[in-house]
Amino acid sequence: MEEIITAAGPGRVVLERPRRPVFLTVLTHGAGGTPDTADVLAVRDAARALGAATALITQPYRVRGARAPGSAPRQDAAWSEIIAALLRETATRSRPLPLVQCGRSNGARVVCRTARAVGAAGVIALAFPLHPPGQPDKSRDAELRAAGTSVLVINGERDPFGVPEPDETTEVVVIPGETHALSRRPAVVGDTVTAWLGALTMGQKPLVPPSRSG
Repeated sequence: MEEIITAAGPGRVVLERPRRPVFLTVLTHGAGGTPDTADVLAVRDAARALGAATALITQPYRVRGARAPGSAPRQDAAWSEIIAALLRETATRSRPLPLVQCGRSNGARVVCRTARAVGAAGVIALAFPLHPPGQPDKSRDAELRAAGTSVLVINGERDPFGVPEPDETTEVVVIPGETHALSRRPAVVGDTVTAWLGALTMGQKPLVPPSRSG
């Protein structure tokens, strides 16, 4: 475990890497949670099995004990600082590893919003909260589409936050009987991610960064 200092305070990182990592998967939590939920750990394990270095991130606002993430720009800026540090630390022969970002709920929003800026080659969005419960008119769909790269969304059938629609770059998998927690069937999450990441890393989908904005 280590800390990465950002303008919003330190973020906490648990980094594990094989001798010759193929790519880097960075994973984070929901608004008031921690990165050790069943769904996030299922993604971590699937990535490890495919040769990834993995980093579980506790974002700075949670490290200082807050449950609400605060402003999106500040949260995204801190996340980008953490990603930049991890890409430097895991680089091989001075070249950064291909990056796959994963987050659940609020963390899914963060990894989608920042994917283009940090050069992510893929995004895994667990329980993406399409809208506040009972308020479908307040859609966050634009955040999901902002990723600009291959996205895998995994949501529960009974998620009160809604379920996004797929498009040409976004695959949406809905798990029957699951709620927003995605806690009942982590093996299904893991199997879904294994298939999607396997296609990504074997070139069936391009494991290359999207064009950076700006």
